[in-house]
Amino acid sequence: MANISAQDVNKLRQMTGAGMMDCKKALQEVEGDFDQAVEILRKKGQKVANKRADRSANEGIVIAKTADDQKYGAILMLNCETDFVAKNDDFVNFAYKIIDTVIVNKPSTVEELKAMKLDNDLTVEENITDMTGKTGEKLVLYKFDALKSERVFAYNHHGNKLGSVVALNKDGSDEIDKAGHEIAMQVAAMNPAGITEDDVPQEVIDREMEIGRDQARQEGKPENIIEKIAEGKLNKFLKENTLLNQEFIREAKTPVKDYLRKVDGDLKVVDFRRYMLGE
Repeated sequence: MANISAQDVNKLRQMTGAGMMDCKKALQEVEGDFDQAVEILRKKGQKVANKRADRSANEGIVIAKTADDQKYGAILMLNCETDFVAKNDDFVNFAYKIIDTVIVNKPSTVEELKAMKLDNDLTVEENITDMTGKTGEKLVLYKFDALKSERVFAYNHHGNKLGSVVALNKDGSDEIDKAGHEIAMQVAAMNPAGITEDDVPQEVIDREMEIGRDQARQEGKPENIIEKIAEGKLNKFLKENTLLNQEFIREAKTPVKDYLRKVDGDLKVVDFRRYMLGE
């Protein structure tokens, strides 16, 4: 058996990120051949991934980031099985490598993202398999979105379990930059269903109307006013759950649309995305 030194084990660990004992065993198995040892560790990751394919992965990390010119921003969710792994430095650093690659390459879909290569010349999907072997847990790149506009802002809540990206229609001032940051926080905190009433999906409106009817009937309201009551409850829901109509978190009783108008009369929210772990 080849004499495997601590330096050899550390070198393989630096190359792969695998655990020290896994690296030592892989080198011993192939008599110190680094290329074969790397392949063994990759196959181990695939075996672990296959074994844990039916496991639930509800923990993880949410990361939002913008490009240097702030005209492109992205948000992604990388899931794992336990909070222990979610807080592991290797897992967190891996997630940041993915979002950095997104910012550079600007993929359009999760499939495109998974096919992109990281700095080790393996695809994102291959790296996820390898990381599965290192952590012993199922990993899933659950979702990803990107926005392009004149100005895009990203917000990461402490702990990286909640984040948002918001696109505005213009840039050019410190006041607009501040507004973008504030609106990204608003989206994260208040979880709006759309920018305005027109953006709320019809199935959500239908659901809220049905809830309103059921509540009114349970309260014993006359059938001839059930629809009017349901419409009133829907209007209240839309006021509380559409971004421009919500109360601005920094100024009670001030709708977000009024706050934006005070910053710049032509300032508009073009789009937003919000991710929260578990949703």
